[in-house]
Amino acid sequence: MTGPKITFIGAGSTVFVKHILGDVFHRSALKNAHIALMDINERRLQESQIVVEKLMKSTQATGKISCHTNQKEALKDSNFVVVAFQIGGFEPCTVTDFEVCKKYGLEQTIADTLGPGGIMRALRTIPHLWHICDDMTEACPDATMLNYVNPMAMNTWAMYEKYPQIKQVGLCHSVQGTAEELARDLDIDYQNLRYRCAGINRMAFYLEIEKKGLDGKYTSIYPELLSAYESGIAPKDNIHGNLRCKNIVRYEMFKKLGYFVTESSEHFAEYTPYFIKPNRPDLIERYKVPLDEYPKRCIEQIDNWNKELEQYKNSDRIDIKQSNEYASTIINSIWTGTPSVIYGNVRNNKLIDNLPEGCCVEVACLVDANGIRPTKVGEIPSHLAALMQTNINVQTLLTEAIINEDKQQIYRAALLDPHTAAILGIEEIYALVDDLIKAHGNWLPAWVHK
Repeated sequence: MTGPKITFIGAGSTVFVKHILGDVFHRSALKNAHIALMDINERRLQESQIVVEKLMKSTQATGKISCHTNQKEALKDSNFVVVAFQIGGFEPCTVTDFEVCKKYGLEQTIADTLGPGGIMRALRTIPHLWHICDDMTEACPDATMLNYVNPMAMNTWAMYEKYPQIKQVGLCHSVQGTAEELARDLDIDYQNLRYRCAGINRMAFYLEIEKKGLDGKYTSIYPELLSAYESGIAPKDNIHGNLRCKNIVRYEMFKKLGYFVTESSEHFAEYTPYFIKPNRPDLIERYKVPLDEYPKRCIEQIDNWNKELEQYKNSDRIDIKQSNEYASTIINSIWTGTPSVIYGNVRNNKLIDNLPEGCCVEVACLVDANGIRPTKVGEIPSHLAALMQTNINVQTLLTEAIINEDKQQIYRAALLDPHTAAILGIEEIYALVDDLIKAHGNWLPAWVHK
């Protein structure tokens, strides 16, 4: 049987290509897939081709590779489209987001999902996602898009609004990744956990999370987690390369809310107004908030990648374990009909009753030959919905801004951001947005500068 055609847009993100396609090549039904790599950077495209060829050799994959700098050409007759890119890159755009905000006394940790950093990234990114949707409509209208591009909720929402015919799902690893972390904190086998989770991207909560006992019965791990935290056993460090992040923020929110959130403490600290405040170094120390975490991580990753690339060029094969990313699971289920369950970011079509209809939510989805089918959750606890709404407010206004080319909604999105509003006054927020727009220049759509 001929394998699917899987097109990777943003294939210059070689580390991510390695993980996603390493997973794909581990699946017997996908070993003869046609992999189309597309990127505008020819050097990085060539690097990815080297890595993919050696991955195929290591896994005995028998498909073919094609490389493209023309997007529509790469997409032609694709079955699946994996999207993973960062418009403007770490330099100059991410650096700009951090440096301009810092001048106003607004500190950030990751700045890719909400707040001024997330807003600017959405403005840079959504037009390019729409361009992909345009090309897919002509080149591969039946393909399924697997979108890994941040800010996930705003990007996914904007694509659903303008291109409802495109089959797409936004993918993150926070749900399964956090479950693995909690299992590690309690020294239990992750395979013995089961959970039900719902919310919005990077602010979804485990409504239930249970472990299987020796008697085969499941019991909640929440009492055990709370006890482990209060006794100092948990949390164990989250390690990103040489960087260590303490999970204090999430455990403190767990104590207050009664449910554990899926995104990391370094992310969650900037989605709320409680943890990062001027002239309060005691809060930063108490909650171990890693300011400027993303720039530090980028610098380390770039350095590590340059070292790894030389090793890959000089080796015959690349051995890689399967990751916890959902892409290969989805592709395998749709292609073979083998059912699976994943957590995806989708349109809220009566899925979570007490979140706005039409917003982007993260829920369990059934996947098989019929595609990706989100499951209904019903109502979630009101205090969790209220907290999520503070983030959805920003997502709503930014999505409206870019769909309607309404510059005023950009300012209003920043005004309603919980962290920004806790630090800056109204006029300062307007001035900050003006400075960010000016600093980003042509990376933003032309209408933003009018």
